[in-house]
Amino acid sequence: MAGLVGQTGFFPGDRRLRELDLLGDGLPLLNRLIPWERFRPILESLPKAKAKGPGGRKPYDRILLFKMMVLQQLHNLSDEQTEYQIRDRLSFQRFLGIGLEEAVPDHTTLWLFRESLAQAQLTERLFTTFHAFLREAGYAARAGQIIDASFVTVPRQRMRREEREQVNQGEVPTAWQEQPAKGRQKDRNARWTKKNGQSYFGYKNHINVDKRHKLIHAYQVTDASVHDSQCLETLLDPENTGVEVFADSAYRSEESERLLQEKGYRNRIHERAYRNRPLSKAQEKANTRRSRHRARVEHVFGAITQQGGKILRTIGIARAKVKIGMMNLVYNMGRFTCLLKQEVAW
Repeated sequence: MAGLVGQTGFFPGDRRLRELDLLGDGLPLLNRLIPWERFRPILESLPKAKAKGPGGRKPYDRILLFKMMVLQQLHNLSDEQTEYQIRDRLSFQRFLGIGLEEAVPDHTTLWLFRESLAQAQLTERLFTTFHAFLREAGYAARAGQIIDASFVTVPRQRMRREEREQVNQGEVPTAWQEQPAKGRQKDRNARWTKKNGQSYFGYKNHINVDKRHKLIHAYQVTDASVHDSQCLETLLDPENTGVEVFADSAYRSEESERLLQEKGYRNRIHERAYRNRPLSKAQEKANTRRSRHRARVEHVFGAITQQGGKILRTIGIARAKVKIGMMNLVYNMGRFTCLLKQEVAW
């Protein structure tokens, strides 16, 4: 199937697809540059779906289902909308290597595939596999690293105070045990937190971006209540050729300063003002200089937000890790193609 992608005459709409290419459809370039087969060993380790009866349809190709998830993330689609758009759009069919008369996996199949990824906890391995490819392609982490976190919210849930207290202690409220259907609709892993006077409910996407290429080299998913600084050590990238570490003032503490010094990094974390101890002019100037570099991570979060990366419609941290991991992976895929185009332009 993969060998047929892009061949002249494969689709009756070839002329229209060529016109889409001229108008800037980026999917053919993404299809051509991403090493999809590298993901196959990981995806094939998932349990095999059994055919329904001796004459049942064979399971769909794992790469096909994975590419459906990539399309879903790129365009911020629900499972149902992903199925519909694939059936409706020639450009999506070409990206997947599906002819007009071929079967399209339905939204339930896509949901089950993503569930199997969540249960097997394979999303981070998929990210690491592509990260290794980026290094081989010459995009190793360079010029220093920028660490930051962004909220990824989930729909707010109505709970009684006693229920919330039980959930925060890792317990399942009695009412939910008596009504399992109700309990399945409650996210027991998401947490509330406040920042700058605004409340958030959900999770956090903690990332490490290299200053040179603006690629994500490490990430961690936590609930929203986890303080940014708690993930600093986990996110530090020893392979980055630069020694500077940039982050906002939330990461500054005596502990973080000691950690960076012990590991041989140059601390470029923003200075923090305290009550009755405002920043000096020199500290303000230092923060301004650092902001010029740290702003690059905001570009990354901005691109992820365009893909719908500010809200999840899933329940539980296992599913959140799949969705947020895909956000970061698909961002890197798009950034990689952008970097290659810039090189060609030069």
